[in-house]
Amino acid sequence: MSISRRMAMALIGAGLMAGAIASTAAAQTVEDIKAAGTVKIGMLVDFPPFGIMNQNNQPDGYDADVAKLLAKELGVEATIVPVTGPNRIPYLQSNQVDVLVASLGITEERAKNVDFSKPYAGISIGVFGAEDVAVSKPEDLSGKTIGVARASTQDTAVTEIAPSDATIQRFDDDASAVQALLSGQVELIGVSNVVAAQIEQAAPGRFNQKLQLSQQVQGIAVRKGSTELLNFINQFIDKVKADGELNAIHEKWLGSPLPDFVAEAK
Repeated sequence: MSISRRMAMALIGAGLMAGAIASTAAAQTVEDIKAAGTVKIGMLVDFPPFGIMNQNNQPDGYDADVAKLLAKELGVEATIVPVTGPNRIPYLQSNQVDVLVASLGITEERAKNVDFSKPYAGISIGVFGAEDVAVSKPEDLSGKTIGVARASTQDTAVTEIAPSDATIQRFDDDASAVQALLSGQVELIGVSNVVAAQIEQAAPGRFNQKLQLSQQVQGIAVRKGSTELLNFINQFIDKVKADGELNAIHEKWLGSPLPDFVAEAK
């Protein structure tokens, strides 16, 4: 085969491959989903309380309840497909799922690969401690001992705002930091609102949030260009925020109302 013929064949092959990839990542429509009679929803099952496997070995949690509510709004069955942090976007791009309700934080980098809905959930990082510990601003951390999970988002956030005479005690994980708080080993800890909700369940009324350090909203993700489906999902989110259904799910799984930074997000 001549060089020119080999080049031509290579170009044809590259074109076919590009076409296949474009086809694989084709935009999804509401009509496609209704015709199928089911919506395949990718969800984490190892991120409590957003995603878990329940006693019947079925996906459950905040995201599962939102996913089922979305399927109901579409008038189809929900098929929940367990995904992992690394593979959730590839699952969506390769048509293995139609949408992701998978605790996916909305970031500029991810928005290059998927289209995001309005926020339906969010995680905040804050300083949490006993009711009688007076802290309302970073300066109040002076002389305090604050526990954090080592090399975590909260470790970074607390380190940035803590006065030089504060002691930051680093633990291997959130569970160890929480145990240190409960036992009095530290006065305060840096944690997410998810962990804070678990502390409230374990020790009702003993602790509260002192400072909020950062926030990240989560969106339902669809394949790029799925404008009609995205509009439908955004209308769904507006509806369940307005009628209180989303707040009820948040109360059920996190023991607190839907945060303002999620409820008021446009």
